[in-house]
Amino acid sequence: MVNKKPIAALFGGSFDPPHKAHQEIVKKLLSIDDIEQVIVMPTFLNPFKNRSYASAEQRLDWCKRLFDDKRVVVSDYEIRQNRAVYTIESIEYLQKRYDIRYIAIGADNIDTIDKWKEFDRLNDRLTWIIFTRNGYNLDTKLLKSHIIINLDETVSSTEIRAGKKLDMLDSKIAKEIQTKREKMNIKQRVENIVKVLDEKKAEEIEVFDLSDTDYIAKEVVIANSLGGKHTLALFDHLKKELKPKGEEFLGADETDDWVVADLGDIIIHIMTPTYREHYSLEKFLSELETLDQA
Repeated sequence: MVNKKPIAALFGGSFDPPHKAHQEIVKKLLSIDDIEQVIVMPTFLNPFKNRSYASAEQRLDWCKRLFDDKRVVVSDYEIRQNRAVYTIESIEYLQKRYDIRYIAIGADNIDTIDKWKEFDRLNDRLTWIIFTRNGYNLDTKLLKSHIIINLDETVSSTEIRAGKKLDMLDSKIAKEIQTKREKMNIKQRVENIVKVLDEKKAEEIEVFDLSDTDYIAKEVVIANSLGGKHTLALFDHLKKELKPKGEEFLGADETDDWVVADLGDIIIHIMTPTYREHYSLEKFLSELETLDQA
């Protein structure tokens, strides 16, 4: 007698990092009568993204720790391929062992769902379980079979990576996220700031490392504008480029001649050449660096 394959739902994603809302999704999937198994599938790289925050190995380990239930299988199939993997490939792989009848997706996937590779095949064979929040407008006319489930817990991984809502994480994962952020974040963030300023025609960019001093910030960036409205334009470009990366601007003083932006552990000065020469701020900061090295 051939063993019957368990009816399963696929729940794929970056899990960068996995959090309590993901746990709630798994719990709700298991509450559906005929779902016997949930397959959690961390991606090697989402086909619609070009990078991830944590490594594939780290995300896989986090998922194994977070989804500790005999009815949940954390699959490393996509990660083992060492490339971006389309959902249809994963479904065909899993069908050898499971009867995959459902796939869990977030409401934000609906607008681009028809762009998924071999969408029609997926649509013919699967029921889409759409997780959403109250008030989200869903257009499901393309889906042949679907279920809509409202989530109690809502949070974005982007918020968590920015250091917000860490209470949505397992305590050990939260600590690892914080440590990772502290170790790599400030130098990378400074590089991002310098890159934006340079691309937008700022001049005489200087960076001062004050992490071992008693100064109010760990890093200070100074740059010249071309004068006038270019000072404010540079600041607008910084906000536009850096906020999606999780950067938080805590405060700013803005004039055409001098913008001071406070990012907590980083301070940015954008100045006209006349103001920079007059106030000699870099001389003061250089002396701080020298005192630290003495």
